[in-house]
Amino acid sequence: MASSVVAAWEDCDKIDTLFILVCTVICWTIVPTVGIAYSGYTWRRNSLTAALPAVLVISICSIQWFVLGYSLAYGPGNGWFFGSWTTHLFHRDVLSSPVGTIPAILFSEFQLVFEATVCAIAVGGFVERGTIKSCAVFIALWSTFIYCPLAHMVWGGGVLGEELGVLDFAGGTPVHVCSGATATAISLYLSYPLFRSKKSPLRTPTHIRLHRPGNSFFQLVSMIIIWGSWLAFDAGTALALNFQSVMALCVTNLCAASGALTWSVMTFLESGKWSLDATFMGAIAGLVMITPSAGFIDMPTAFFFGVFGAVVCRQALRIKFTKLAHKWRWVDNGDTFATHCVGGVAATVMTGLFARREVAAYGGLDVPGGVVFDGNVRQLWVQIVEVLVGFSWSFFGSWLIIAGIDCIPGLEVLAVDKHIHEGLDFHETEESLGVLVHPEEEDYTPTDKGTIALD
Repeated sequence: MASSVVAAWEDCDKIDTLFILVCTVICWTIVPTVGIAYSGYTWRRNSLTAALPAVLVISICSIQWFVLGYSLAYGPGNGWFFGSWTTHLFHRDVLSSPVGTIPAILFSEFQLVFEATVCAIAVGGFVERGTIKSCAVFIALWSTFIYCPLAHMVWGGGVLGEELGVLDFAGGTPVHVCSGATATAISLYLSYPLFRSKKSPLRTPTHIRLHRPGNSFFQLVSMIIIWGSWLAFDAGTALALNFQSVMALCVTNLCAASGALTWSVMTFLESGKWSLDATFMGAIAGLVMITPSAGFIDMPTAFFFGVFGAVVCRQALRIKFTKLAHKWRWVDNGDTFATHCVGGVAATVMTGLFARREVAAYGGLDVPGGVVFDGNVRQLWVQIVEVLVGFSWSFFGSWLIIAGIDCIPGLEVLAVDKHIHEGLDFHETEESLGVLVHPEEEDYTPTDKGTIALD
């Protein structure tokens, strides 16, 4: 047995293996950093409970992926929605046999980073209102029944990738649309629960007050880590050290830069002040826009993708500041809908328009390209179908999961009014960050009325 593993290892390309190993290590920092970012968004007394779900994601997704997730997403089989339930159960036979030019177990670990990243973004819907114990159960169920099937549909030989031929390099739909739709489903359920959370006399579903980021330094740290790590995220998706991986890194950086500058300049022109939050949001919008197309577009196109993404996502962000949003308890405190969902939809569709067959060939891929450069009009409709399937699967599936959890005694998903009013950190954890409050928010609690203007 050992000799066969060693023989398979000899067939792997050592340079490609080292490259993906390094990318995996770098990308893994994205997962806890998403928690730090959410912690920066929230009220000071909710900082730890905003960050803790991302830490739970690391543990729960790692175990779920080892036991069943990898087999569901990438196991052999021709299923439209699932791979195999048993072939790689408990990572059986996932060792050194090459996937492309790297060992299967390293391929699995790199793909685990994708699942964990998407999940960490998605559970932002629990921020400031949801309970940690229900979030932990949600992570396990969601990763199995929402992410793994969607990853299989797009990348694992399922209906979207194999049958339709979608172009999704690093996850416009499985990463961004999926996480944005999931977070939106969670936040809407917390606004309109149906089961135990609604029937409890201690819980009153309500809108929570819009407020400034609780800790802008956390946003700065998050921007630095996520921006840098996402370069490895997109470059590593090539699964080899070739010119496509180099180009993916370069277009990712340029798109993030143009998004960050566009959003921050727009904010300055409106307010006369520079905003770290605006720069952070613009960079995220740029990273979202480039993810599905990083292996398919050139540098000039990437620059305009960043500008377009910042403008579109910034307009989407305005929704939560409207009176109508307050009336209908629309909560998007992590700005997940505005950036990941809306941005992911725009990015996936734009890939169908601007993907270039020539650029894809840098990595040895033969794709039909998009509308603008290769005249492939069909690709646009394929991308739209991917978005519709991905959003529907993620939104409605996530809503059913959280509703099901809310039926279980002791797993009410909405925190009690007293805990939300006083801050979840005091009731859900034993620690506190002790962050100083903004002078204008001394008397703030999440259930106070009032809004602030968009930065």
